[in-house]
Formats: sequence, structure tokens, C-alpha cells
Amino acid sequence: MTETILGSEPAIRLTAFLGVLAAMALWEIAAPRRRRDIPRVIRWTNNIALVVIDTAILRLTFPILAVGLAVTAEDRGWGLFNTVEVPFWAGVLVSMLLLDIAIYLQHVMFHAIPALWRLHRMHHADLEFDATTGLRFHPIEILISMVFKLAVVAALGPPAVAVLLFEVILNATALFNHANISLPPSVDRWLRWIIVTPDMHRVHHSVDPRETNSNYGFNLPWWDRLLGTYVAQPAKGHTGMEIGIEQFRTTRDLWIDRMLVQPIRGPASGYALDMSGNSEPQSEQALDSQSDKTNIPDTEEKD
Repeated sequence: MTETILGSEPAIRLTAFLGVLAAMALWEIAAPRRRRDIPRVIRWTNNIALVVIDTAILRLTFPILAVGLAVTAEDRGWGLFNTVEVPFWAGVLVSMLLLDIAIYLQHVMFHAIPALWRLHRMHHADLEFDATTGLRFHPIEILISMVFKLAVVAALGPPAVAVLLFEVILNATALFNHANISLPPSVDRWLRWIIVTPDMHRVHHSVDPRETNSNYGFNLPWWDRLLGTYVAQPAKGHTGMEIGIEQFRTTRDLWIDRMLVQPIRGPASGYALDMSGNSEPQSEQALDSQSDKTNIPDTEEKD
């Protein structure tokens, strides 16, 4: 069974990706959370072109990726879970939890180190927030992330099935929590205890650095709550908040050629440890769960 699943890895990942992306796109059309002001053709074509480039570079650069390394580690006895006897189900579950907190810490690192923030800020420079924002990462960031992930897999020696499940789920939840979709407040309030919701992650894409440097989770919301980086709501509400970063505010900056050179443009301001401005989360305002009640979601769509 395991060998069959691993042998079908490319098909499983592609099917899950296309299925979730299509579902989020339809949901965004049917029930958008925020009004769309920039035509989809500009953002979607450039964001999707970027993920194609990222994937091609990744495949050409690395002879083995995370799932393949997990198989090799299992064969050669590398890593924690290949030296400690644990039930298979426990190994899968704990591995997925450890991989998730590793991705959380990596995300914090990309905000805390100026050189890495230069790469990661391209993800934040999107002027709107929808499912394709979850695909928008600089190729160099993707390469660094893969090196980090391979190091974690080599150290943990997790079951290959756990790595595959984690990557499929992480990809799906990244599309979900970046989607411009409207959830009933009561559903969002309970759902964000078990998964990062769009309203929770949208705070992270606020132009206000105090909110940008919060809510780092992509899949599980617990690390933000446990480690003090959780902000419940944006100070200006979800329909009033401004998406993006201050440095890149033109539609021309959404084109792929401009995105690729963003790391060398301008100062690396706005990262978590930036002492030139106020970067701490605005906890009193942000933790006010009532802050968005006066902001009625605007569902108007522009073509």
C-alpha cells in the first residue's frame, strides 16, 4: 500500500493541487471576502507563471526531494524515527507535527533576517489576497526552503508517507488560507482552532508591519498561539485593511519580471527585527475579536 502511494506521488500532488485551486477559484467567485480591484488576468497569469518557474528550477536543481530523501533515510537508517522504535501511526503523526512547526520556524526566520526578508517580501508584495498569492514565492526562497526541508527530513527520518501527506496537506491549506473567501464568523472562530483560516492568515498580509509579523502558520494555528505571534484580527478590519507592503504598490510590480528582481530593489525594511520602525504586533487592537464587526464584507467583484 505504502509503495503504491509513493509511486503515485506526482499524480497525487498534481491532482490535489489542481482540485483545491479550482475549488478555491470557484468559491472566490461565489462568495468573495474582499472586493477585487485588479483584473485576475494580471495577477493570476504572473503568479501561476512564477510557480511553474519555481517547480522547474527545483526539479533541475535537486536530484532528490523531500519524499525521496525520506525513502532513502528509511533504507539507510538515517534520522530519529529510523533509530527509535515507535508505532507506525505515531511516527506518521509526530513527524507531521514536527514538520509543521519546522515550517513555522522557517517562516519566522524569513521575516527576522533581512537578507531572507528581501526574498520573502515578494510573497507579501501582492496587492490583493487570493489563492494564487499562496503560490507566489521567489525561486531562491523556494531553493532555500527545500534545503531546510531536506535537512529536517534527514534529521528526523520520518516515514515517507508522512512527508507526502504533509506536503499535500500543506500545499492545500496554503491555497485555502490565502483564498479570498467568506466564512461565517462563527465558523471561522471555531475553525481557526484546528487550521489556519483565510481571515487568520490575511492579517499576516497587512501592510502594517506590526500585523505582517504575526500569524506565521500555514497549516496548524497552534504555534502562533503558543509562541506569542497570534493576532486575532486586523486593526482596520478585513475589508478596511490594506494588503501588501509599502515599497511596491504599483500594478507594474505584479509582473513576473519585476517580482524576480524585487530582492535587489530598495531597503529591506519592515522585517520583524527592524529597529527603524514599529514592528511589534499590535496586540491590544488585534486581539479584539470585535474589531471587524463594524466592517461588513463587500462582495462586489470587478471585471
